[in-house]
Amino acid sequence: MISVDEARNIILSHARVIGLEKIDLMSSLGRIAGEDVYASFDIPPWDNSAMDGYAVRFEDINDATPDNPVRLMVIQDLAAGYFAEKTVGSSQAIRIMTGAPIPNGADTVVMKEDTTSSTDTVTIAAAPAKGANIRRTGESVAKGSLVIRKNTLLRPPHIGMLASLGQNHVSVHQRPRVAVLSTGDEVIEIDSPRDPSKIINSNTYSISAQVLECGAVPVALGIARDDKQTLVEKLRMGLSADVIITTGGVSVGEYDYVKDALEAIGTDIKFWKVAMRPGKPVTFGVIAEKLVFGLPGNPVSCMVSFEQFVRPALLKKMGSPALFRPLLTVTIKEEIKTQKNLTYFLRVRVTCEGDRLYATTTGEQGSGILTSMVDANGLLIIPPEKNEVKAGEKMTVQILDRSFDQTVGE
Repeated sequence: MISVDEARNIILSHARVIGLEKIDLMSSLGRIAGEDVYASFDIPPWDNSAMDGYAVRFEDINDATPDNPVRLMVIQDLAAGYFAEKTVGSSQAIRIMTGAPIPNGADTVVMKEDTTSSTDTVTIAAAPAKGANIRRTGESVAKGSLVIRKNTLLRPPHIGMLASLGQNHVSVHQRPRVAVLSTGDEVIEIDSPRDPSKIINSNTYSISAQVLECGAVPVALGIARDDKQTLVEKLRMGLSADVIITTGGVSVGEYDYVKDALEAIGTDIKFWKVAMRPGKPVTFGVIAEKLVFGLPGNPVSCMVSFEQFVRPALLKKMGSPALFRPLLTVTIKEEIKTQKNLTYFLRVRVTCEGDRLYATTTGEQGSGILTSMVDANGLLIIPPEKNEVKAGEKMTVQILDRSFDQTVGE
């Protein structure tokens, strides 16, 4: 057996970034930018007013005081979306709205709230600083500047920025297609007649959901029965995908044929078994640069193995700069005993109490108890050299979601 870190390093060394595609802007949320984006023009493209007020020449209002106010002639009203028809001259002003371009001749905007006005005049009792209340050309984005770096996860602000630059299409990394195959004579489809000797295929659904969550595209291959030929046929169907995931049939049982079937289609097996719990019987290989994962059949083992190995590999293939779940230090509320020489990933519920984070296991930790994952928002990592965690001890938790940040209002 190899360690979790060794296994992860082997996998990532074979994960190659896939190609790029151009997609429409509104489809790009959550995708990874495939190239650097530079501004083709200034934003804003011209000096404009930061608020409603009056565009004036500073030299005309510099000496204004409450005892000696300055009265200016208003020569035009200027709304946003239009350029001024007139130039501001001596003792003149233009009434201006937020976002409107600064008229020629003006160099300062006086807030409406700081003035007294009539139809044709405005009185100013105090001068702001020269150049006040003006948003300058290129203040937000200067022409030629780098605004979005390659491999950036595109969030709503990025979509807005691309729209501001007039880009209705964007280059992104393609989403890997991931073939998902469940195995076992004991497994039936979700809509099959109930049979007390069988179990419903949940792995295809949980793994496909994990694939979707990290941005890739699941392709369900159904269920393969426990014979080598059927497995080989199903696996060949998966060769059209970028990644193949099987669940079940990778242990040492008499009917565990997955490893043999993978080798039969030409898979170069890189490792088989990892020193971890749950998830020890994990297989990884490569065929024609496609990544092949043989995950355990127990639902918790399957999902935990995906988190540690498949998810970072998929993210790397999509060009993501962040491959791993966040790690936080939390205080453990209970005593936990484990076996040495294995890395444990225990399902825990992280809670925030005051300014500290605490974690409690989500009940029985058996690899077939899916409720332990349902109730968890983190995985407590117990390293192989440690076989006991004391209550009150600080440990590392891999965060699956940040539900501990949420507060419920009354």
